[in-house]
Order: sequence, then C-alpha cells, then structure tokens
Amino acid sequence: MTHATALILHGIAQCDSCRAARTALRAAGYEVEWRDLRESVPVAAEIRRWREAVGDALLNTRSTTWRGLDAEARAGDPIELMAALPTLIKRPVIEDGANVRIGWSPATRAAFGL
Repeated sequence: MTHATALILHGIAQCDSCRAARTALRAAGYEVEWRDLRESVPVAAEIRRWREAVGDALLNTRSTTWRGLDAEARAGDPIELMAALPTLIKRPVIEDGANVRIGWSPATRAAFGL
C-alpha cells in the first residue's frame, strides 16, 4: 500500500534508529525523503520549529556529544547548540506534513500504523 503523504526523515546515516525507521516506513509504503543532518545541517529556524512541535525532548541529552560538552556549553541556547552540533538532535526527526515526530519509539511507530 502506498501512502499519500511523503515523509521527510532527518537523521544520521550511522544511527540504528534512523536506519530502522527508514526501512520500516518504506516497507509500509511510505515515500521517504532522507536527509543526513551532518551533510545538510538544519538552520536555527528549522530547529526552532521542530522544538515548538515536540518540546525540550528534541535536545538529546543522552548522546555522546552531550556528554562531551562542558557545563558552560550545556547552559547555552539549545537551538544554537543543536545548529552547531546536529548530533545533539534526537533522531530521527520525521516530518509528516505539518506533524513532527522524534525518535523511533512504539508511539512513533503506532502513529504510522506500524
């Protein structure tokens, strides 16, 4: 079955969750546009829009990149931090029309009927 809505999946090629999401969504008939956050770094306005949609969870404080930051960097503006270090963005970010979802959790999978 093919779904009418094309998705944009933002992530990092080496991310297991991103690979799993891309594979499962395509297998379910979704048209998935892939965007590697390291090759096509999002601008602050885009990150701000995602954060308005999903909240503070967009900043991945469990990442290796986050753990490597000092206290001063962690205290900075999260939007600017994610723009400078896109690996701090919780992955994948999936845009489905006006909807934005993050991560490849059971709730995200259920939103796509998986």
